[in-house]
Amino acid sequence: MSKQETEYDVLVVGTGASGMSAAVTAAHHGLKVLVVDKAPVYGGTTARSGGWLWIPGTKLARDQGINEPPGAARAYLEHEATTHFDAARVDTFLENGPKAFDFFTQNTCVQFDMPPVFPDYHAEAPGGQPGGRSMVTRPFDARELGPRVKELAPPVPELTVFGMMLGSGKELWHFLRAFKSFESFFYVAKRFGGHLLDVVRHGRGMTLTNGNALAGRLAKAAMNLDVPVWLNSNVEKLITEGDAVVGAQVVRDGKPVDVRVRRGVVLACGGFPYDIERRKQLFPHAPTGHEHYTPSPALNTGDGLRLGESVGGWVDPTIPNAAAWCPTSVTRRKNGSEGVMPHFIDRAKPGVIAVTQKGRRFTNEAMSYHDFIQDLVKACEGASEVTCWEICDHKHLREYGMGCVAPFPLPIGRHLATGYLKSGNTLQELAKQIGVPHAALQEEVEAFNRDAAQGVDTKFGKGTTAYNRFQGDSMVTPNPCMAPIRQGPFYAIKIVVGEIGTFAGLSTDESCRVLTKDRQPIKGLYAIGNDAASIMGGNYPGAGITLGPALTFGYVAGQALARAIDRQPAEVVQLAAQRQRVLAA
Repeated sequence: MSKQETEYDVLVVGTGASGMSAAVTAAHHGLKVLVVDKAPVYGGTTARSGGWLWIPGTKLARDQGINEPPGAARAYLEHEATTHFDAARVDTFLENGPKAFDFFTQNTCVQFDMPPVFPDYHAEAPGGQPGGRSMVTRPFDARELGPRVKELAPPVPELTVFGMMLGSGKELWHFLRAFKSFESFFYVAKRFGGHLLDVVRHGRGMTLTNGNALAGRLAKAAMNLDVPVWLNSNVEKLITEGDAVVGAQVVRDGKPVDVRVRRGVVLACGGFPYDIERRKQLFPHAPTGHEHYTPSPALNTGDGLRLGESVGGWVDPTIPNAAAWCPTSVTRRKNGSEGVMPHFIDRAKPGVIAVTQKGRRFTNEAMSYHDFIQDLVKACEGASEVTCWEICDHKHLREYGMGCVAPFPLPIGRHLATGYLKSGNTLQELAKQIGVPHAALQEEVEAFNRDAAQGVDTKFGKGTTAYNRFQGDSMVTPNPCMAPIRQGPFYAIKIVVGEIGTFAGLSTDESCRVLTKDRQPIKGLYAIGNDAASIMGGNYPGAGITLGPALTFGYVAGQALARAIDRQPAEVVQLAAQRQRVLAA
């Protein structure tokens, strides 16, 4: 088979937030950019995410009167990253995060909203803040993508209602209160009506929210700059000349193409959620690599890390947590396939506890998902499986839902039939169903109920932090995270270890260049997003600590490549004029 060859300034591998932000930034500055993705759809893990970005010091925060004390964000990240604090990269992030925000919001359709209050996950820590750092992507009309909307990766089905994506924050609040408030009821009815009309007209909902909105907005920004995106295109090998990366061997729709680059290759393949061998190496709870569940795309198999290592790049295996851990439940979809449900906020609602197979609580259930799993792993040390059960009563289940189980009026029968939701008319019956000691479970529930009456969790302090209270129910007093568990039947869902992205990645410098183990840059090779080592040092400081750095370092990489542009002056002028015409349109 004859091999084709083509040439660009920049090759970006991956269509998630980091890759597309690098492509848009580089193209905006006049570079000829190609984006490739081995999947048949674009958007990567971003399209499945919550769409939140953690970036301190943005205009959104200042417009709300939130002006952080100087050095607070740096102190917070130093506290969080501990042994893996990378001062140069953190400083680059903090300096360029607001610049990236301004660049995208002023020059593209990428827009964001910020709630008045969304606390850092450890807001009480040095440098932590009660709000002003986490923002969410503004909903987006998918019709703006034209025919290419069909190639946008879908959201996780378990995080939709009848295929409809729910926006975080206020929209979710309305859905949980649909039968408690006329305002919420009419909001939900209008939203459902619009969604059903879109499905009839277009075959799918057209209102994109959360990560799907971010993926859609970045794709539209790339389209406006005429950036080609090759799907079904796998990078098999990097092309090197001497000590420099000068391109990649790409198989596009089964045909080999050598893509030569004048400036560099950017690895943005989404980390290694489905790399079984690297899981075995870096996930202590998964000794065979299979004791782990992820909602990430199945094609995120660690290609970027392996490509980087093939030319001398280094992945630091000592990071304290190799991924962003998340409590996860596994369900059976109507078509028979396996679904993975992340448990982000249900654990914080009043009237929920989590117990190990011994029937004992082991942590503050309302803490962040990353922290929750770390405590679960410790609690299950020596056990054959790292797992726990999320427990609630009938009143709670119908009011708030739990996991894949939606609140009233949606039925729960299917989840009971599949075994996803376990039930018992009494705690003793439930304990038998889930195989935990009845006496221990009864004792934990009774102790929790006594504390709930006073609004104080004497055992683990549920509801004592700003983040706990934010995720609880503000209508419940005195503790928004506590209510008694006493109205049978009682319910349980099995929780296992999952993640929402990997942290261990290629070592890079402040310009996103891939480094060797002795910290020498590899010429022409960049890594961003989950292909680069997280600047959070294995911790999870707040909502959006993956996508915030993804957008920022995509911008940084694009800027670095643009500064190194090697074109004739006439061509630069021609591309700049073309870009201005696009922006004006």
